[in-house]
Amino acid sequence: MREKLTDALYGLGWSTVKKLPEPVAVALGQRIADQAWKRRGKGVLRLEANLARVVPEASPGRLAELSRAGMRSYMRYWMESFRLPTWSRERIRGGVEIKDVHYLVDGLASGRGVVLALPHMGNYDLAGAWVTTKLEVPFTTVAERLKPESLYDRFVAYREGLGMDVLPHEGGAAFGTLARRLRAGGLVALVADRDLSASGVEVSFFGESAKMPAGPARLAAQTGALLLPVTLWYDESPVMQGRVYPPVEVPESGTRDERTAVMAQQVADAFASGIAEHPEDWHMLQRLWLADLDHGPGMEKP
Repeated sequence: MREKLTDALYGLGWSTVKKLPEPVAVALGQRIADQAWKRRGKGVLRLEANLARVVPEASPGRLAELSRAGMRSYMRYWMESFRLPTWSRERIRGGVEIKDVHYLVDGLASGRGVVLALPHMGNYDLAGAWVTTKLEVPFTTVAERLKPESLYDRFVAYREGLGMDVLPHEGGAAFGTLARRLRAGGLVALVADRDLSASGVEVSFFGESAKMPAGPARLAAQTGALLLPVTLWYDESPVMQGRVYPPVEVPESGTRDERTAVMAQQVADAFASGIAEHPEDWHMLQRLWLADLDHGPGMEKP
C-alpha cells in the first residue's frame, strides 16, 4: 500500500504540477520545502548533519539557514523535474550555463568517450536535457530499480523522454554496455557521490571517510575515456549553473584497485570543492560518511 501511494504521489506530481503557471509552481515548491523543514523530520535532520561536516565553522543558526535553503533547492529540483517535460527546446537550451564545458566538448570531439561524474547537486535531469538539446549529444546513464516497479518505469520513461538512454542498475550487468559505448566514443553520465555497497571505494571527504562508486574510475581506466567531474548549483536566476572540472588522469602505475582509489579520491576532491562553494544545493538527505552508518536513513533523489 505504501509503495502504491508513493507511485500515485509521483504520478500526481507529473500530471498536475506541470500544468501550473510557473510562479505558482515555484511558490508551491517553496511552501512545501518550508513546511518540511519546520517539521524537522529525518531527512531534514540528516541534511543538516551532513552540512555540519561541509561547513564545520557554521553556528547552529547558520546551519538552520543552510538546511532551509537546502530544502528549497531540493524542492526546486522536484518542481523543475515535474515540469521539465513541458519545457521547449529553447527553454532547456537557455536554462543551463556550464563553465569550462570545453572539457566535455573537446573530449567528445577527440573520439575517446567521456564519463561525467556528478554528485546529488542541483538538477542533473535538467543538465542531461541540456546536453541532449544544446550540445545535441545522446548519452547513457544508470538508474537503480525502485519499488514499486511502476515508479521505476515512470522515472525511466521521464528520462528517456528527455533524450537519455537509461540502463537498470543490476549488479555489474550495466558495466559492459557502458564500456562498449565509451569505446565507441560515446558519453556516459553517472551520479557518483554515494555508494555503500561492497564495491564502493573509500575516500576522504571533508576530512572523514566515506564511500563512493568505483564505476566512473574503472570505466575510464578500462576504456581510455575521459573522466570529468561536474558540479551543479542554483543562483538567484532561473538559469542553473554548473562547472566541468579538468580530466581525472589514470595513474601510470599500481593495481586496478589502487588506480581506482586514486581516481575516486580526485573525483571526491572535485565534488568537495563544488559543494563547499554551494552547500545548500547538495541534496544529500541520506547517510554518507561511514561514521554515520549506525544511524537512521534519510531520503534521496532517484
